[in-house]
Amino acid sequence: MIEGVSAVGAASANIRSPQSAAAPTEGMSFDQALTQMIGSAVDTLQSGEALAIQGVQGSAAPMKVVESVMAAQRSLQTVLAIRDKAVAAYQEIARMTI
Repeated sequence: MIEGVSAVGAASANIRSPQSAAAPTEGMSFDQALTQMIGSAVDTLQSGEALAIQGVQGSAAPMKVVESVMAAQRSLQTVLAIRDKAVAAYQEIARMTI
């Protein structure tokens, strides 16, 4: 599962729109923000998975395992919500008449 999210993050880093070719005037561009958010979510999921494995082996404190798994769950829910919004926007654009 994490490999799939990593692939999405790598693919989004390679996507460039015509407007992203221009230098942004200030702040971070949308694709940079999305890439950073996906990278952060992947890191959170990987650390949650690693701590869950350590918890099963008995080498991590149960409270740390719970905190890590809950953070991973929040990150996954955020990524899924963003994906759902992107799919809904694409479907709405596809329904538009020309």
